[in-house]
Amino acid sequence: MRDDRGMEELSLALPAATRPHLVLVRHGETEWSRTGRHTGATDVPLTDEGREQARRAGIALGRREFGLVLTSPRQRARDTAALAGHPEAEVEPGLVEWDYGEYEGLTTPEISEQVGRPWLLWTDGVPGGETLAEVAERCRDVIDRVTPTLEAGEDVLLFAHSHLLRVFAATWLGEPMLGRSLYLGTGAVSVLGREHGNPAVVKWNIILPALD
Repeated sequence: MRDDRGMEELSLALPAATRPHLVLVRHGETEWSRTGRHTGATDVPLTDEGREQARRAGIALGRREFGLVLTSPRQRARDTAALAGHPEAEVEPGLVEWDYGEYEGLTTPEISEQVGRPWLLWTDGVPGGETLAEVAERCRDVIDRVTPTLEAGEDVLLFAHSHLLRVFAATWLGEPMLGRSLYLGTGAVSVLGREHGNPAVVKWNIILPALD
């Protein structure tokens, strides 16, 4: 078993001027994320690599303290939280992944073949699922929930999903559509904050390399 003692130097260094911070962690790899299948409500477990990614995210988080830790109710997010050292994470229903409706479980090439042209979630949407505006509204509700903690000067930690966290970060910045330009890998750690009072992305898509 790997000994993680002495790994403090691998934890994220964050500028004090941008605090308090909203730290975002995407869940580790699943078989569906590995193969590019859209995974909304389907509760697919972490792969062995996904579990290792979650542990590495925990190393990146270091020993910093958080005033509030929330997680999506999906098992892949809750397991990531626990493996990253935060089994106390409270379930927040608003952090569930984008509802992909009829495209659940399909890859982008498969959906494009169905519709007969290149398909993009952000502009084309999903039949029977959520719109970008609806996902952004959920994100605003979560931001409203964590705001008192941030205003008290405490950091907040969220465990969730790729598209949800991309919309979340873009909503924090004031324009949900910006999320289409924010790539986010499995097990990645990102940080939001403020610079001179303005919403800012402090770190994005931080993934520690595999450790021996």
